[in-house]
Amino acid sequence: MGKLEKTQYIWKNGEFIEWDHAHVHVLTHALHYGTAVFEGIRAYETPHGPATFRVNEHYERLIDSATIYGMPCPYTVETLIEANQTLLKKNNLTSAYIRPLLYYGYGEMGLNPANNPVDLIIAAWRWGTYLGDEGLEKGIRCKISSWARVDSHSLPPLAKCTANYANSVLAKQEALACGFDEAILLSTNGTIAEGPGENLFVIKNGQLITPPCSDNALRGITAQTVISLAADMNIPVVQQSLIRDELFLADELFFTGTAAEITPIREIDGRIIRSQGRGAITKRIQTAYFETVRGALPDTHHWLTY
Repeated sequence: MGKLEKTQYIWKNGEFIEWDHAHVHVLTHALHYGTAVFEGIRAYETPHGPATFRVNEHYERLIDSATIYGMPCPYTVETLIEANQTLLKKNNLTSAYIRPLLYYGYGEMGLNPANNPVDLIIAAWRWGTYLGDEGLEKGIRCKISSWARVDSHSLPPLAKCTANYANSVLAKQEALACGFDEAILLSTNGTIAEGPGENLFVIKNGQLITPPCSDNALRGITAQTVISLAADMNIPVVQQSLIRDELFLADELFFTGTAAEITPIREIDGRIIRSQGRGAITKRIQTAYFETVRGALPDTHHWLTY
């Protein structure tokens, strides 16, 4: 996706400040201990103007992540949505990637963050396809990572905490160093968990299968969207544990995520998936997703906020 394309304003603690003035102290608690939670949200250009996709669910999950860590959020979901939409307007963005970050700020050092202020920023910028435009059509190459996905015995996988993504960084770096596009992480039990920043779907015999949260997969909002779209198309969906063998034998595979959107997988560890890229069912779901987020289909699920 490349270098950040700077915009004019970032929202921080209730104020719109210049992008270049959005600084934190080097002794900020979150910088040292990973005490921050975040979201990735997209806004798309539609015939009715810019629309943020499932913004309510994203800010609700941000607060849920904070709750898991005992971090108080000083703002309501409604306030954050209003700030989100105003930020897009002030930055003249017709489409955008949006990054809210809630974190313990500068005050005290030490593992207990309770006496530090809680800060919240929302940034938005133009950002392209995460795994490449070609990947959306032809699919990407993945490696089963040697790193296990964070386990609920050690870190809460349902929280989008920045600390969790050190695990994702290691998996991503390994995959790239080995010549692949992306990684797939297993749980500590050996079942499939997710990608470094994506949920995973298997298509077998016309059915969608995706790992449950009990296998340390994040409850992805794009994944939930796919489940709803599949129901609209009468495609059965099952949430169940998977082992790596089932990926090798899949008819089709794809990743979902706010950044990844709907990205097919064509190869895992040198094994070509049967569809050899974007299969027929993946294409149907991908088309329905993009037509939905871009306002080409009626918003029957009320997912778009203008």
